[in-house]
Amino acid sequence: MHHTATRRELLRGLFAAGLVLAEGSSRSLSALADGEEVVPFTDFPKDFNVAPRSGVRYFDTRTLESFLPPSEQFFTVQHYGQPTVDSGTHRLHVTGLVNRSIELSLADLKKRPRLEQVVGFECSGNNNARGNPLVGNARWAGTSLASILKDCGVKSLAREVVFFGADKGTEEVSHGGSTQKVEQRFGRSLSLEDASRPEVLLAYEMNGEPLSQAQGSPFRLIVPGWYGVANVKWLEQIHLQDSRFMGKFMAREYVTLRGHKQNSDVVWNETSVSRMQLKSMVARVTRSGSSCKVAGFVLTDGTPLKAVEVSIDNGPWKPATLAKSNTAYSWKLFSFQWQDVKPGEHTLVSRATDVHGNVQPSEAELELKKTRWENNGQYVRTVVVS
Repeated sequence: MHHTATRRELLRGLFAAGLVLAEGSSRSLSALADGEEVVPFTDFPKDFNVAPRSGVRYFDTRTLESFLPPSEQFFTVQHYGQPTVDSGTHRLHVTGLVNRSIELSLADLKKRPRLEQVVGFECSGNNNARGNPLVGNARWAGTSLASILKDCGVKSLAREVVFFGADKGTEEVSHGGSTQKVEQRFGRSLSLEDASRPEVLLAYEMNGEPLSQAQGSPFRLIVPGWYGVANVKWLEQIHLQDSRFMGKFMAREYVTLRGHKQNSDVVWNETSVSRMQLKSMVARVTRSGSSCKVAGFVLTDGTPLKAVEVSIDNGPWKPATLAKSNTAYSWKLFSFQWQDVKPGEHTLVSRATDVHGNVQPSEAELELKKTRWENNGQYVRTVVVS
């Protein structure tokens, strides 16, 4: 039976999922007042450059001022270059274990119930050494993936939903002692359960404008709470199957190796990068007289926060204030008033704790994480106050 979800049904599902629809403000976090000045970090990479390089665009976190920065500041990463896709002729094909294979144009997607939400995410390769520049927060508009899957009629054998982009490249794949060169499209997958969550979008707008080429025009996948690699751009095929997808970017790359101590032994486990790990960082410090304002952001998988705290010069953890504009899947902006600041060098670090008691780890506590993905260690910043 084919069924198009009504707006009321979609909103009911979104409410049940704890989703806050995007009505966030883009108001300034900290416009400089008279006599206020930015305190520069001394730990920031000296060779940092926000200009696109081979299609990679960085966000300079030191410029963090608003909940919704300009779209052109949102980070971009891709593995096979940025394909040029004709939005008028491009089609999305839904295939595999469905009762009815369909193809959808951009116009078709726009006829379906429209949803908007603010979603922030980072690249899973983001790290403190580079100042965490592979990050962004935006208002996305599109339509529910779940309703499309429902209209196609998912067969009972389906377990995995695979998303392929129009970007592709030649890879050497080695199995059983033989190596083959094959052309592959960028592909990532979700379990059917995750793909059917009401907050997952096929997005065609970003901050009120059509997607740019760099952001996956004409439409892309947005999976709130997941690392950037899951948000497939230039989407051209959704394929349902009964087994796990073992493509390069699921099984051979974007895999985290993490050890867990069991008595005197260490048990090693490899997992495909998926939901974002709890993370915060201090991004900006401004000074007015003997007082400083510390601003930063938190990234989560959608789990509500219990607290964000800041420590100065290895002192006690003190509570920060969360911005009212924060939503379930946005980045969470925070601020902290640092009083009676003395001249000299200082260290600042933040940590986030969620409602389940999970605490953002220190770098030392990540000793048994051996791959560069999912870097969520506490970021100790240094500043010199004159």
